[in-house]
Amino acid sequence: MLGPNCIGLLDTHLPLDTTFLPPPIPSPGDVAFLSHSGAVCAAVIDWATGQGFGLSQLVSLGNQADVNETDVLAPVAADPNTKVLTLYIEGITTGRRFVDEAKKVTQHKPVIALKVGRFAAGRRAVASHTGALAGEEAAYNAAFRRAGVIRADTNEEMFDWARALAWCPPPAGRAMAVLTNAGGPGAIAADAIESHGLHLTELTADTQAALRALLPPSASVRNPVDMLASASPGQYAQSLRLLLADAAVDGVMVILLPPPMFSADEVAEPLVPVIRDSAKPVVVALMGENLIQRAAQLFRAAHIPDYRFPERAASALAMLAQRGEVLARAHWQPSPLPDVDRAAVRQLFSAADGGSRPFMTQAQVERVLSAYGVRTPRVELARTAEEAAALACELGFPVALKVASPDISHKSDVGGVLLNLGDEGAVSDGFMAVQRNARAARPEADVWGAHVQRMIPAGQDVIVGAVQDPQFGAMIMVGSGGIEVEAVRDVAFALAPLSPEEADYLLESTWAGRKLRGYRNLQPADRDAVIDVMLRLGQLAADFPELAEIEINPLRVLPEGEGTVALDVRAKVVA
Repeated sequence: MLGPNCIGLLDTHLPLDTTFLPPPIPSPGDVAFLSHSGAVCAAVIDWATGQGFGLSQLVSLGNQADVNETDVLAPVAADPNTKVLTLYIEGITTGRRFVDEAKKVTQHKPVIALKVGRFAAGRRAVASHTGALAGEEAAYNAAFRRAGVIRADTNEEMFDWARALAWCPPPAGRAMAVLTNAGGPGAIAADAIESHGLHLTELTADTQAALRALLPPSASVRNPVDMLASASPGQYAQSLRLLLADAAVDGVMVILLPPPMFSADEVAEPLVPVIRDSAKPVVVALMGENLIQRAAQLFRAAHIPDYRFPERAASALAMLAQRGEVLARAHWQPSPLPDVDRAAVRQLFSAADGGSRPFMTQAQVERVLSAYGVRTPRVELARTAEEAAALACELGFPVALKVASPDISHKSDVGGVLLNLGDEGAVSDGFMAVQRNARAARPEADVWGAHVQRMIPAGQDVIVGAVQDPQFGAMIMVGSGGIEVEAVRDVAFALAPLSPEEADYLLESTWAGRKLRGYRNLQPADRDAVIDVMLRLGQLAADFPELAEIEINPLRVLPEGEGTVALDVRAKVVA
């Protein structure tokens, strides 16, 4: 049962209309629309009718006392008249079930979601950087990516993309060409294509030679290809054939301004069969309004997406590329890690106080990480300056000192960290300093002493963390670490556990991850070891929902082949 607080549903192909809205209804089409909002449904029906935008089905979900958005995904996707599903979402209460169902659908049909409420106040009752950076937006983005759902920011984007996804194949890559009869729009298109993460490809010498033989001497045969305002319908069609035949081209934007010597529909007519027969996507920027109406009708009748400006056409091309990448990622599947000691971690969590003092001690967290195969340095607790100096001699100089307190999460913020202490005197003085600083900054904190650890060789540093989202469960985070992690915000999230491919993708999406390959005076670091830590931390968070937060900051990444070391760790367990 739909609703309450909904307007019903319609199927334009049966036809069936259970809404209480006055006629007419949209024409039969291939895009389904599912919405939490009845008002948005009513507006979309009126807009689609006026624009001639065909819909296959419309489902108004309302307050979802019985049927929710997850329940209707599979039935709507099973409709042979539906090629694309579009969703207006105010929230998802079914969490991982939605992700699982949507992933099944997106392997066969595109799903686009407009999720509202993205700037609502986030959850801030967290102590780790991972928890502070995680929030509803990060969780929804991670869930949509895992499910293969494409996220739109506006209704216009959603329906622009739906038209392209319903009518065009995805490109093999992100190399695009532009065919235009005017230089200005071509320049606009070039900027728009690059801004959407696509790139203008370099046409082969053979293609440029063929275009040079076809077009006037003053035409530009480099990409964008500017045929000039005098371009004839035949030149348009043949130029497009040449671009589509070029192996360096994955997709094409055709820009058409009404030419002075021909009508727009005269140019459109020979283009239609070329585009319709292409295995590569072609979108049209049909610029203008009054003079292009007949051409627009020709393109839409042939199921060729047209847009009034190049920016919207470039956006559609980018989403076609994203759809291709969704399909390429469909086989990514997490696999349970065999070499982890779940029993040891379960025992540690059982012994932890998840109530008034939920943060585990440094030693406890290190034992948890060790059970899951994450390398940590030897760390010893000193309760006096003398103990600290003796431990430093045992561990070997230089050493680091970190204040030991279950109540202080960010030790650097209170002057509780000292590095590169080279002798007993420096360690003894340093112990007193971190105690003094911590008590001055946090007089209410229970300060146990200081942790002593040997300094680890230089390398690159990243942050790896995990947090439990109330809707979607365990999430993993990776990115640039250190004390400025929340200010820099060079981080990426994914649902946990991860597949190796998704871990690699996630790491590469951050500047911290790309730097690991080497940058200027930075030598390549052990990127594979970071991915291994991500897999292990993600598996840990997925295995134990009571692990509210865990964070390694920094994770020291040593040169290639030498692994990683978790230099500073914290974890929070809830009862």
